[in-house]
Amino acid sequence: MRAVRYHDHGGPDVLTTEEIDDPTPGDEEVVVDVHAAGVNPVDTYFRDGGYEPFSLPMIPGTDVAGEVRKTGSAVEGFAAGDRVYGTGIGRDHYGGYAERVAVPTDRLVPLPDSVDTTVAGAAGVAGVTAWRALVDHAALEPGETCLVHGGSGGVGHVAVQLAAAAGARVLTTASPDYHDRLVDLGADTVFDYSRDDLADAVQEVASAGPGTDGVDVILDHRLDEYLQFDADVAATGARVVGIGESDPAVGLENDGVARSKDVSYQFMSMFNTPEFRVPLARLAQLMDAGDLTIDIAREYGLDEAGDAQRAVLEESFLGKLVLVPER
Repeated sequence: MRAVRYHDHGGPDVLTTEEIDDPTPGDEEVVVDVHAAGVNPVDTYFRDGGYEPFSLPMIPGTDVAGEVRKTGSAVEGFAAGDRVYGTGIGRDHYGGYAERVAVPTDRLVPLPDSVDTTVAGAAGVAGVTAWRALVDHAALEPGETCLVHGGSGGVGHVAVQLAAAAGARVLTTASPDYHDRLVDLGADTVFDYSRDDLADAVQEVASAGPGTDGVDVILDHRLDEYLQFDADVAATGARVVGIGESDPAVGLENDGVARSKDVSYQFMSMFNTPEFRVPLARLAQLMDAGDLTIDIAREYGLDEAGDAQRAVLEESFLGKLVLVPER
């Protein structure tokens, strides 16, 4: 089969497409014919050495969707021909940038017939991260105000939809090019993230109405830029969930603001999800019902994996990038 591999850490140029043996499933694994694999920033962190993969050479790719080809001896609930999608590989297991991949069954769920496998291939990291942040960690409730930083991103545009489906009032930030689409996806108010008075604008909207004094739940993808901002716009008892940063040195300039409001901070990694199948199954239900969509900004072939990994870090787009092995 054809697979993208890197033998040493480095830039996108270390990714090469090679002919290698087909994977053999372990007892509790299935081999999936890959229809699509999402391209995520975390994939680049393993490639450049910021995070350590379990082996070199390594096949990157945290997400996968496709059709079951073979099953291991102890597998129950999956059979050849089943449509599936999943996430959580590419760190301690070979990833999805390949024509076929062996995936542990605890990281896969059945995919409804109504959901395109290309869309599902891009759903895992973005969907599970957003679900864990808003549902599991923040316990977002109907009627609360939720701010999603970076609503046009992979996680961001899913989080906007999940917050809307939960009955929250949804605020988000993005480039003006994406404002209309984010309103279509469920945002009530979209702010230009570059405006000088952003905090004041968010606070004004969030505090409008009886009994509100700020934002109840905040999903933050750049903690080094927005940690203090989050405290400043937070309501009393707000929950802030941090999923990433551009610089690991993060801190509050004035922690008194956060303390005075009893703000809770939760920093998370999707890889710590205790049961991937739980959020994956819920997300599949939402996609099947038409309440969640994954916008695909661009598709790449395996030979274009380096270009895809450059784009996911450097270019502006709404939604997700995806590798399609048959391209």
